[in-house]
Amino acid sequence: MAIDKYEIVIGCEIHTQLLTKTKAFCACENRYGGMPNTRVCPVCLGLPGAMPRISKGYVELGAVAGLSLNCDIARFTKFDRKHYFYPDLTKGYQITQYDIPLCAGGYVDLPLARFPRDEQVGGARHRPVNFAGEPCVIDGTYRRVRIERIHLEEDVGKSLHLQGAHSYIDYNRSGTPLIEIVTKPDMTSPDEAALFMQTVQEILRYVKVTAGNLEEGNMRCDANINLNVWEDGKLWHTPISEIKNLNSFRAIREACSYEAKRQLDEFINDRQEFNAGFKVTMGWDEAKGQTVVQRTKNSFVDYRFVVEPDIKPFTVGDEVIARARGRVGELPEAKRVRLKRDYGLSDFDVETLTATRDLSLWFEAAARGAKDVKKVANWILAELLAVLNERNITIADVPITPAHITELVNAIADKKITSAQGKVVFAKMLDSGKLPALIIKEEGMETVSDAGAIGEIVDTVIAANPKAVADFKGGKTNVVGWLMGQVMKASKGTASPDLAARLVNERLRAL
Repeated sequence: MAIDKYEIVIGCEIHTQLLTKTKAFCACENRYGGMPNTRVCPVCLGLPGAMPRISKGYVELGAVAGLSLNCDIARFTKFDRKHYFYPDLTKGYQITQYDIPLCAGGYVDLPLARFPRDEQVGGARHRPVNFAGEPCVIDGTYRRVRIERIHLEEDVGKSLHLQGAHSYIDYNRSGTPLIEIVTKPDMTSPDEAALFMQTVQEILRYVKVTAGNLEEGNMRCDANINLNVWEDGKLWHTPISEIKNLNSFRAIREACSYEAKRQLDEFINDRQEFNAGFKVTMGWDEAKGQTVVQRTKNSFVDYRFVVEPDIKPFTVGDEVIARARGRVGELPEAKRVRLKRDYGLSDFDVETLTATRDLSLWFEAAARGAKDVKKVANWILAELLAVLNERNITIADVPITPAHITELVNAIADKKITSAQGKVVFAKMLDSGKLPALIIKEEGMETVSDAGAIGEIVDTVIAANPKAVADFKGGKTNVVGWLMGQVMKASKGTASPDLAARLVNERLRAL
């Protein structure tokens, strides 16, 4: 028996905390960190008699997420109870959505240019169709991953294991509003799975649904993975493994890569085959670089889903969907395509300028009315972002407006100041908040373009430097640049460089 080839099959379940002010079903503050067990109440602790109530904005933020990922929004939906027992789940069940999720039928298009396009990686080939047999490469540019559903649910508490001796539970996170994004098994490599999560993170941050900080647990991924194996012309399927709580793109790549190899070895040695009612839950031991078995699931019957009796089924009105749609707006990939098309910017420029929605809107505000949009991009990328990094602030906190950059770029384009003077003006803008025109006037920086006035300065500089003139006559043309520097120094940087250079050359050749 010989294995002809194999294919990796991956579907993802991404859990993302929402940026609501309060928790999902109570009035406790929804935020990260703080003293353990200080933001809790009878509802999020699951105490007897406590009645949950849907927090304002919870459903609407879920709809924003769904629309940003091209889903349909259910007009009628409900909550359910999912039963399982774990120390950080106070009630013994989780409030979630089972058979009528808020969002369904969406997709995410992954830019092919962003992940390796090799035809074969470790024996696993990229498919030209998804696992429904439908085309998955759009216009040769994007690979489509279908979303089966997005449902609302609450988060659980957090177990803390200190030095291996004691375990504690912090229930501050209990009841935090979540969405769970469940994909079809359309991904065929660890790189695609990592890119999918990265793309979802980018989109949901763009529409301000989540902070998306993987290191804080705002977003985490469960990867469901198995293999299609062809052996002597016959197709086999390995059992599905669910790798839980992957909290970095690197972890997704490495965990899926390891698990694919482990499943292939297991198939070769023990002939493990797919069973629709059986799934192995795995953890990822990052230190050892391997997956480890946590538990097995025999079926969804284990969860004993029932309708949540304390929260009535509800309808999602047109006004809620309309508000949600208005909050989505233009998404990052569409914006990148448009900025490249409209402004001729490079891939690097648009990738950086669209890193956040606030930055992209700031750039476009500065670009409107600017005489050189590329220069606007350069000032933001080279100068402004350096300031943000140095001061550890966001674009919303910067002490200047887009109009400052527009005016600065136009002043340089109109040759009112030089590029070197522009950096001085930029620094003074940041310190004072004043517009460039006022700074240029106060500092006496405006470029002099009067040939007579500059000519007098040139004549004075040449007369004061007979050795430089002699060197020029002797063939040392590099002294022209030095003399230009003396002219600019004498004019305090206000002389038009182009005019000064022309006059220096004319005077020297006339001697």
